[in-house]
Amino acid sequence: MFVQFTSSQNIIDVDPTQIETIVARILEEKQVTCDEVSIHFSSITEITEMHGEFFDDPTPTDCITFPIDDADEEEFYKILGEVFVCPEVALNYSQENAVAFEEELTLYIVHGLLHLLGYGDIEESDRVEMRKQEALLMRILLSEDLILKKQELNNNC
Repeated sequence: MFVQFTSSQNIIDVDPTQIETIVARILEEKQVTCDEVSIHFSSITEITEMHGEFFDDPTPTDCITFPIDDADEEEFYKILGEVFVCPEVALNYSQENAVAFEEELTLYIVHGLLHLLGYGDIEESDRVEMRKQEALLMRILLSEDLILKKQELNNNC
């Protein structure tokens, strides 16, 4: 599986292999195979613009997903989709709520991948299931020491 990772933000530098490992472990746990998935770390300006353009809500958000191929369908080459994550939103949330920044940022990747796998969070019943799956996957990632590790936290925030 190819995990494309790009970053257009300056809050954190991460080793792309960490992203690949996290994605692979989550998809393994969910018993999903695909050929490609993309993870993008976006600036708060970019994610706000995308949120406005695609969801008619021009406010910052934690992550935005764009599914491409259905996770359950057989394809010759399956591209699961794209996850756009905003590290600055994770940083702000972690500071305001006294939670670990790296865990919050990892949670956003988990959340985005669950969206690509068909989990929703609009309806209360869907949100309950999403939170259950997030908690399960985060426990696994924590127990296997697969939480993102920052290489450098810039002071530009």
